[in-house]
This record gives sequence, C-alpha cells and structure tokens, in this order.
Amino acid sequence: MLRSFFIYLSQATWARNTVTGWSIAWRMASRFVAGDQLEDALKVIVVLNGKGINASLDHLGEHTTNATEAHQATLDIIKALDGIQNAGVRANVSVKLSQIGLAVDPTVCAENLRSILEHAWNQGNFVRIDMEDSPVTQATLDILHQMRHLGYQNVGIVIQAYLYRSEADVESLVKDGFKVRLCKGAYKEPPAVAYPKKRDVDAAYDRLTEVLMRGALDQKCPLISEDGKIPPFFSLATHDPRRIAFARALAEKLGLPKQALEFQMLHGIRRDLQETLAAEGFPVRIYVPYGTQWYPYFMRRLAERPANVWFIVSNFFRR
Repeated sequence: MLRSFFIYLSQATWARNTVTGWSIAWRMASRFVAGDQLEDALKVIVVLNGKGINASLDHLGEHTTNATEAHQATLDIIKALDGIQNAGVRANVSVKLSQIGLAVDPTVCAENLRSILEHAWNQGNFVRIDMEDSPVTQATLDILHQMRHLGYQNVGIVIQAYLYRSEADVESLVKDGFKVRLCKGAYKEPPAVAYPKKRDVDAAYDRLTEVLMRGALDQKCPLISEDGKIPPFFSLATHDPRRIAFARALAEKLGLPKQALEFQMLHGIRRDLQETLAAEGFPVRIYVPYGTQWYPYFMRRLAERPANVWFIVSNFFRR
C-alpha cells in the first residue's frame, strides 16, 4: 500500500511542488542522487573507480512535452558522454526514451537516440536504454530494434522481471544478441500485466537470470571491456542478497567466468555489498543519477524502501 502511494506521488505535480521546497527532502535525495551538475556525478564516479567499481551515468529527466525539450535532453546526454571521455572514467550512460521524445513523436525520439549512439560509438562507449512503465514497453523495444537495424551495436536494454511478457522478451533479445540488464521493476503495474506478489517476482527474476546466463554461454561469454565502458552480455541489477547468491551459484555451476557476470546497483544503496562483490572479482556497475529533476527518481526509491520515510519525518520536525 505504501509503495503504491509513493509511486503515485512520483507522478503528482502538487506533491513535486511541495516536496522539492523542503530542504530536508534534498538532503535525503542526495543519498541517491550525485548532485545537480555533471561535475558532481563525475566526482562520485572517480571515487567508485578508485574502489574498482564502474558506473552508468544518468542525467535525470523524463516525459518531455515537446521537441525542443527532447532535443535539449539529447544534448545533455551527449555532454555527459563528453564528460566521461574527458575525465577518463570507467562509465557509460543510461537513457530514458521518454526523456528524448518518445511521448512527443517516436520519430523524433529515434533520431535523438541515433545522435546519442553515434556520439557514443565515436568515443568507444555504450548506451543502455532504461525501461519505463508497461504502456511504453513495446515502443521501447521497437526503437531498440530500429537502432540495431541501423547498425548500432553499442546499445542495450533493461528488462523488468515483474512483467509477464518479460520471459518471451528476454528469450527473443538473447537470440538476437542484445545486451540485457535485468531488474525487478520499479513502477506500479496492474496485476493484468505484472506479478503482484514479491515471491513471484523473485522466482521470475531467477528464471530470467538462468535464461541470460545460458544465452551468455551460447554467445561465447562476452566479457566486460578492459576500460569498463562496454558491459558483458548481461547485467543483474539487484540489491537482493538471495538473488545475488542464486546467480553466483548458478554461474559457478554453468562455468560462467566472473568477468562475464556484471552486478549493477544504485548509488547510495548497499555500498557494503557493492564493494564486497568488486573485491571478489565480479564486475560491479553503479547507476549514478544527477540533475535538477531528481524528484520522481527519489520517490521511486522511497517506494522501494518506505523505511527511508522515517528519516525525512524525524528530521523535518527536528528543531
């Protein structure tokens, strides 16, 4: 119930206007968001790299309402790629298609994504398309395939385990050789399209993990690139120790090399687990968001962990 409430707040304009005016809200959000500016995020990535951890840089923003906003978002992402290149850090970028015009015009979105991919290709870098809520799942996959048809190999996708359709999607993506990042899912979805119970989502996550691992073996186990920019064939995005334990045991059973299995986590969450996995020789990549449009992202993090709300309430009323 509380999770649904925070997902609702992430989309409510009145709540955004209220919460973003609270200094304590930004203090809490700063646990999950690297800062307002690209330079803030790059400093965070330098520290991560010093611990043997890679990053995926995300300029926050979603649901642009016109072509001008979508174009500006595209330029901001290209700027992020340049920042990575100039700083010499081990990182790539993540992109939401709604940020670069999906709801405005799919043709505009595709052209903007093509500009980003071309820029990344010239720099030897990689772009991960984030998956959003279920109404745009098919449109997102269609644009992914369009980019592959245009010849871009430096693009991957996120698949959400809680959607019923994801098993068929993963099998198709593996067959076509796409790099997949598997997460559980962070949006409020109706039971008609997604598993409503956590145990079913966990079971689906483990099933899809096995599909991805066997796909990696079929693809001759592509490893992470030496510069940390190009991920292996698949990545597992989870902070769940049981999902991680399952993946590690299965990888050992199947003979999958450590460098062919990347764990991804969010900035500010389970730093201990991040560092432990990296120290044990697994590639670890942290999703590092930055920018002024932090509110929806922050609310989705609260939806995942409502206990964080107590921090806000206790500090808000503290003199």
